Amino acid sequence: MVDAVSGQDRFAQVCEDLGVDRSRGAVGTSADNAAAESLHASLKRETLRGKKRWTGAREARLAVFRWATRYNTRRRHSRLGQISPIAFEQRSLTPATAA
Repeated sequence: MVDAVSGQDRFAQVCEDLGVDRSRGAVGTSADNAAAESLHASLKRETLRGKKRWTGAREARLAVFRWATRYNTRRRHSRLGQISPIAFEQRSLTPATAA
């Protein structure tokens, strides 16, 4: 008899092998993947711009690359005090000067 391993168990093992932290939220809660869902919604809205699909994989990769570059370097985020993620990280890495 073959020992059956569920798909969820296999997924958990792959995540562990790769060092990926899985979602810790309870299934069905609105906050479970809210941040990821918001990011994905912005990505789709701002790259597809009303189109249903890209013409090919290259076009899709370039659109996502351009979007991610803009998202991280120029797009202001209200949660970060209206600065870009890269500016926020650079500010965070700057050593504080003693007064």
